[in-house]
Amino acid sequence: MDSEALKKYSALHPKPPGLTLQYGTAGFRTKAEQLDHVMFRMGLLAVLRSKAVVSTIGVMVTASHNPEEDNGVKLVDPLGEMLHPSWEEYATQLANAEEQELQKIITDICQKAAVNQHKDALVFIGRDTRPSSEKLSQSVIDGISVLGGQYHDYGLVTTPQLHYMVCCQNTQGQYGKATLEGYYEKLSKAFTELIKQSPSAGGSQRRLKIDCANGIGALKLSEMEPYFPKEVIIHLFNDGTKEKLNHLCGADFVKVHQKPPRGLDMKPNERCCSFDGDADRIVYYYKDATGHFHLIDGDKIATLISIFLKELLAKVPVHCVKTGVKHLHHKAQEFDVGVYFEANGHGTVLFSKAAETKIRQLAKEGKDDEKREAAKVLENMIDLINQTVGDAISDMLVIEAILALKGLTVQQWDAIYTDLPNRLLKVQVADRRVIVTTDAERRVVTPPGLQEKIDALVKKYKLSRAFVRPSGTEDVVRIYAEADTQENTDALAHEVSLAVYHLAGGKGAPPQPI
Repeated sequence: MDSEALKKYSALHPKPPGLTLQYGTAGFRTKAEQLDHVMFRMGLLAVLRSKAVVSTIGVMVTASHNPEEDNGVKLVDPLGEMLHPSWEEYATQLANAEEQELQKIITDICQKAAVNQHKDALVFIGRDTRPSSEKLSQSVIDGISVLGGQYHDYGLVTTPQLHYMVCCQNTQGQYGKATLEGYYEKLSKAFTELIKQSPSAGGSQRRLKIDCANGIGALKLSEMEPYFPKEVIIHLFNDGTKEKLNHLCGADFVKVHQKPPRGLDMKPNERCCSFDGDADRIVYYYKDATGHFHLIDGDKIATLISIFLKELLAKVPVHCVKTGVKHLHHKAQEFDVGVYFEANGHGTVLFSKAAETKIRQLAKEGKDDEKREAAKVLENMIDLINQTVGDAISDMLVIEAILALKGLTVQQWDAIYTDLPNRLLKVQVADRRVIVTTDAERRVVTPPGLQEKIDALVKKYKLSRAFVRPSGTEDVVRIYAEADTQENTDALAHEVSLAVYHLAGGKGAPPQPI
């Protein structure tokens, strides 16, 4: 390690005094102007991680569904998964180190993680469309270069596309080609094969309106559109040419406010969906004949996919186990087929190696026609799904294929089950770490008295539940409430938000009734 070069470059990316950040599920996220030093140092860390695991590592510059003024960064591990938890701690140490401590912390990480400094390092970089992203990704490149790493800059890509590229590279192309064309070709080929099997194949057109959150999703869908079968017609809204990223649009806005995004004109019973800013979340929705808005969130997406796969797997001798309630990637990996979606629309489907091998073998050599055809559909599903991470483009194509194959309208999908009225709110707090939860974030441990207060409020309403949890990305506490009517739901959500504000150090004016 060239300590003089490190000193010199580090001085060009100084840390603002007194700034402390924590690497969480979403990596680092804060105001863009505070992130230059973090980007440089995550370039350093990516090289160390690449040397430690002797694989290509990804660095994605994005703040997903956060406002345009924010930015962030997250590292992608070899198979396209999130950074290993043991390295999150190294990321936090490196980001918060004073200039003069950098060299020592790098040496410490190399010792603790058994990093062989003589190994080569390769880092893939991607970024979203925020005005600050290009300059910040250059800071990442500075960090990579100082430690002698090689890099490939993909420029503007969705977060899931970068995860996909990293996985392709580290599986020596087994997962696919590590190019955008490779991604488009693999997904569109599988999608076209599936659409061909649908009852209305070659007949009626399938139209879909897509709110792209004024983000990267619009650019990439425009590039991919020529690969789609001709009967699939997509209409892009909030494509980033006029408005700000995530402003009054996008999956998070639609889910939280339970209303359509600005800039999308909805006619009764039209299928519409929204991506978030970096295209790793998707929610669907429609308006019925009376003008009532219906949201179809991650829970209903998971249900649709699970029912579809279960019907096919009944025809194919593969042992299938339903996943537990924790919608986590590593939990889903414990099963032959794991479907996981968060209500916010982030999720995917995982197939074990054994299940995938069995399915591909049956698709090729199956003696029973029905089973072979079912296996072929499953094989195309495996190719259409981005198993590395939740991917709005891939998930959208999976949903469209299933609706076509099952001949379902958006209303029939919505009617699979009826949601209780629910409300998501957030309360600004001085420090989100004061809230500590247990039982998969369903019970609050601290601050004292808050859970008891929530329990008492829940007892006032029929069929009610309420949960609070700290955000992983900003100093806010997220509140979820449901009850028998929307009026009671909103009242419960408001009362819980007041309890959080008073007991967990709320900032600014107290929450107002909905």
